[in-house]
Amino acid sequence: MKLNYILLISILFFSQCIKERLNPYDAGNPQAWSSTNLDVTKYRNGDEIPQVQNASLGYLTTGAWCYYEYNSANGAKYGKLYNEYAVTDPRGLAPAGYRIPSNQDWSVLIGYLGEKKAGHKMKSKNGWDNNGNGTNSSAFNGLPGGCRESNGAFSGIGANGNWWSSTVYYGSDYFTFYDTSCYVYRYKTSYYANGDFFSVRCLKD
Repeated sequence: MKLNYILLISILFFSQCIKERLNPYDAGNPQAWSSTNLDVTKYRNGDEIPQVQNASLGYLTTGAWCYYEYNSANGAKYGKLYNEYAVTDPRGLAPAGYRIPSNQDWSVLIGYLGEKKAGHKMKSKNGWDNNGNGTNSSAFNGLPGGCRESNGAFSGIGANGNWWSSTVYYGSDYFTFYDTSCYVYRYKTSYYANGDFFSVRCLKD
């Protein structure tokens, strides 16, 4: 379906490190996405989410978060990285009134922005390697925060940004921007080795 281009209107709310923007993508049917990466240390019910602070904890099977290279300075810029078990925990990773976006939610946003240019419009205006900065015309402000791999290694800061989807089917899906591309790519973690840590955005219910 061809969608008419409408400039995204940004509005700010503050709720547990959430900033949201209104995206009127079609005939008054809005999506309100956070414009910064999630930065919480507790589940919605108040339970603490364990922090991974060193490489001795490689593959995990419970919810956890970490800073890129365990450095809080990276967290101040890129937010926290979460594993799949935190994203899917029934206690809720997203604050009250928000949810982790599904594949369908991502598809709506990408379709509105235009598949061939969505990544360019969603990437931040600075911080990307290889002259890969975006226009941020969507106000998504996607930063290249990299990831922690299931073996405990870190990679990708400056070169890619990765965000979880709530969709789970034989592994969890996630969406990636690259410094050298204008597209948004969808991938799936391994059903048997899904210990990666990625960034998280939230969508208002």
